[in-house]
Amino acid sequence: MIPRKKTRQISVGGVLIGGEAPIVVQSMTTTHPLEVASTLGEIERMQRAGCELVRLAVPDKGAIRGLQEIVRSSPLPLIADVHFDHRLAMLALEAGVDGLRINPGTIPNRDRLKGIIVEARQREVPIRVGINAGSLEGRILDRFGRATPEAMVESALECIKLCEDVGHSAVKVSLKASDVPRTVQAYRLFSQRSDYPLHLGVTEAGPPFTGAIKSAVGLGILLAEGIGDTIRVSLTGDPVLEVRAAYDILRALRIRERGVEIISCPTCGRCEVELIPLVEEVQEKLEHIQTPLTVAVMGCVVNGPGEAREADVGIAGGKGMGLLFKKGEVVEKVREGEWVQRLIEEVERMVG
Repeated sequence: MIPRKKTRQISVGGVLIGGEAPIVVQSMTTTHPLEVASTLGEIERMQRAGCELVRLAVPDKGAIRGLQEIVRSSPLPLIADVHFDHRLAMLALEAGVDGLRINPGTIPNRDRLKGIIVEARQREVPIRVGINAGSLEGRILDRFGRATPEAMVESALECIKLCEDVGHSAVKVSLKASDVPRTVQAYRLFSQRSDYPLHLGVTEAGPPFTGAIKSAVGLGILLAEGIGDTIRVSLTGDPVLEVRAAYDILRALRIRERGVEIISCPTCGRCEVELIPLVEEVQEKLEHIQTPLTVAVMGCVVNGPGEAREADVGIAGGKGMGLLFKKGEVVEKVREGEWVQRLIEEVERMVG
C-alpha cells in the first residue's frame, strides 16, 4: 500500500476528495452544453465506466441554458469549466453546479476573480484552481521568464491566498503542463508547500495511445510518491477511454482496482495459437464487469501455466487444447474454439 500525503478534505457534490478518501476518477465531456441529450448520454457512459466527477466546458452564455438542464438530470456531480468571462462563472454558479474550475491566467482581473470566489463561498461551491503552463498570467511570466514549475506554483498560491482572504477554503489545485517533467516537478513543489488536495493530470496529453502512456508516466510517478487526490487522463478521444485509462493506472499501482485486468503474453515464436484476436474478444466481452478480477489468456508453455494459475480465472493454451484454471486449480481441459466461451462463463459465475 502506497502511503499518501494527508491533504485537507473537501466535498464536491457529495464526493469526498482528500483526507482519507480514495483517489477520485474524473473526466470531461466533449460536447457543447446546449447539446443536452448528447452531453447527458456521454455522462451516463462515463458513469458506467466508473467516472465519479465530470467537468464540462461553459464557453458562452448560450451554454448556460443547456447547463441548467444538465444539472437537473446529471447522474454525476458537475464541475463547470470557465475561462475569460467572469460572468459565465457567476451564471454557472446560479445554475447549481457542484464545482467550479477557474484559471487565474484566463481571468487575470483580481476584482473579478475575487467576485467569483465570494459567490462560490456563499453558495458553498468548491473551486478548483486550475493552473496551466500554457496560460499563466503575464506578470507571473515577467517575473519568472517562462512557465517554469516555480511559476506555476506561485500562480496557484496567489490564487489560494485570494480564496483564503474571502474565507473560502473548499479548494483543490491542479498544475498541468503538456510535458511530464515540468508537470511532475510543479506538483512536487506545491505538495511540499501546501496541504490543499491535488487534481492530477498531464494536459493535452495527445491521442489515446501516446496520451495514455504520457499520463501513465506522469501520474504514475506522482501517485507512487503519495501525491494526488483526483486524477484525469486527458486524451483526444472518447472520455470513456480516459476513465478506463485512469483505473488502469491506479490498478497498476494497486491503489484502486475496478473491473477485469487481462494478463496475456505478448506472443513470440513459441506461441501456438492466434492469441491476439482471442485476447481482444475476451477484453470486449468483459468490459461491463466492475468487480476486480484478473483473467489470464496465455498461449505459451513457458509462463502460461504459472500466470493462469495465479489469476482468478485463466487459460493456459497450446495447439488445439488448453487448461482452464480457477483460483489456482485446474478445472478442465478445453478445446481451443471454446476458450473464450468458458472464460466468460466462469467470470460471470464468479461475479454473480
